[in-house]
Amino acid sequence: MSDSTMPDADTAEIAERIGRAVLAAGLRVAVAESLTSGAVASALGAATEASSWFAGGVVAYAADVKFKVLDVDPGPVVTPRCAAQLARGVARLLGADVAVAVTGVGGPEPDEGHPAGTVYAAVHYLSTEHVRHNVFEGDPAQVVAQATFHALRMLHDLVAA
Repeated sequence: MSDSTMPDADTAEIAERIGRAVLAAGLRVAVAESLTSGAVASALGAATEASSWFAGGVVAYAADVKFKVLDVDPGPVVTPRCAAQLARGVARLLGADVAVAVTGVGGPEPDEGHPAGTVYAAVHYLSTEHVRHNVFEGDPAQVVAQATFHALRMLHDLVAA
């Protein structure tokens, strides 16, 4: 499968696998999203028994929401630091053991000196943070789809290990 498009079925399947893993481990999951505007939360919320393990999410699209609600340090928001702080902030806010966060530039124009398609995803997992940087190609909808899938895959790889 190419990274230019991620079929909805793949996103749904990885969300199901995340659900099975966190349910078995007794973990509670939260999401902080900017670029993906709730797509990650939607995928997780549609998974089997989500009400047992999914705490919810915060869509912090505007920079001031990131700063005020999720305790992100003021400054650039297309950074690995911002992604990690988003994940940590939503885990604290929603009382989750695991949180995934996504921030970046959907496009079509660059932002903060980063080209369209620049994405930082972070997972806060039992007091540690893992951050990944990707640059995706395509229009804004394709970037969002790829960022959603890759954030879920990152979350899965950590909770299913």
